[in-house]
Amino acid sequence: MKTLRIGSGAGYSGDRIEPAVELAEQGDLDYLVFECLAERTIALAQQARLTDPESGFDPLLGERMRRVLPFVGCGADGKRRRLRVITNMGAANPLAAAWEVRRIAAGLGLHGLKIAAVTGDDVLAALQADPSQQLDNGATLGSLGERLISANAYMGAEGIVQALQQDADVVITGRVADPSLFLAPQLFEFAWAADDWSLLGRGTLIGHLLECAGQISGGYFADPGYKDVPDLARLGFPLAEVDATGYAVISKVAGSGGRIDTATCTEQLIYEVHDPAAYLTPDVSADFSGVSFSADGENRVRLAGADGRVRPETLKVSVGYLDGWIGEGQISYGGPGAMARANLAREVVLERLKLTGVQYDDVRAELIGIDALHGSELGARAAGEPWEVRLRVAARCQDRREAIRVGNEVETLYTNGPYGGGGATKGVRQVVAVASLFLPRAAVTPTVHLEDAS
Repeated sequence: MKTLRIGSGAGYSGDRIEPAVELAEQGDLDYLVFECLAERTIALAQQARLTDPESGFDPLLGERMRRVLPFVGCGADGKRRRLRVITNMGAANPLAAAWEVRRIAAGLGLHGLKIAAVTGDDVLAALQADPSQQLDNGATLGSLGERLISANAYMGAEGIVQALQQDADVVITGRVADPSLFLAPQLFEFAWAADDWSLLGRGTLIGHLLECAGQISGGYFADPGYKDVPDLARLGFPLAEVDATGYAVISKVAGSGGRIDTATCTEQLIYEVHDPAAYLTPDVSADFSGVSFSADGENRVRLAGADGRVRPETLKVSVGYLDGWIGEGQISYGGPGAMARANLAREVVLERLKLTGVQYDDVRAELIGIDALHGSELGARAAGEPWEVRLRVAARCQDRREAIRVGNEVETLYTNGPYGGGGATKGVRQVVAVASLFLPRAAVTPTVHLEDAS
């Protein structure tokens, strides 16, 4: 029976590059998938594209492609598997991303590669035609006015399959659901019917397990003394060996760091899953409630038990909009009485914000390492007096000038606050917020644009 080998080259935009190169070089892969797009990531990419129409794709696209494109296609001897790349690094501008990959391939002397861009997820213009539509936060599209910057629908595997049918070597998308990136090659290679819900459920499980790359091989799993992970600095990214019935084994390149076992797979299985019996994707309503894992050798885990039902009739749309500014300042205190001085500094800054009339919607003033994560009640349970404490004050403001004043007040503690403050920093950033709504499936149509690296 034919076996498909799919590797995960990234789990988020800023992920490491070396494990992906290791997979391309040593994984004997058919497909290498880079999953790099989050809801806020694409909103920021849309914002960048407004400034520069040629931008809006993942900033690491060029470096990743330069490192893995030499492995794409067939080996010189014709014996190595044909490696193809699928990625959502197109973000807000898949077409510009495809042109960039074409330039890189030509520069590397790789002629004849076919690069496809899949578009159709950008539905901003369609949504603006009906400003009364309501987001999940209660706001209407119309109420956002000029603050509305993006609207991207979560597309499924369909457009990627179309690109593969056109013999694309590299497929670059915008907003496609994470597991769909991995499901698409299974649909294409095994000729699964688009309504064989059981097979699509199994293929979606594989995609869900691979989508976060290093998480399933021990990253974000490690907890020293409880869940030890060997050679974490050399963490290997996972690959799946899939057969035509949708059953698979998850493994990694021999000799790479990390661990893959039933525990790491179980943690990844429940990651971001609200209802295991109804994991909704654009392709299928997957059922993970009967999934089981079994060891199949060292760093090899066999999957079973996934199922699926008819796909949803609507697609989720991620809407990005500008939501004010955050001004922030930080300063450290050390030595005896550090916490008391940091507390006094916090009180001074909060009082100064009132005295000087800084206009803000929300403010946070916290002692990092004491109460920043768990609040004052749990923080007070920590034993002993800390000898170093860092104060952070941040406020959300509608006006950038007001946000700047927050960091300035923290900085003035150098000469106007308790003694011993140092390492002050300040900054201001615009807030790009994200909300969601649903759109009928028929309103979103994927389109494939094919480029040749000549």
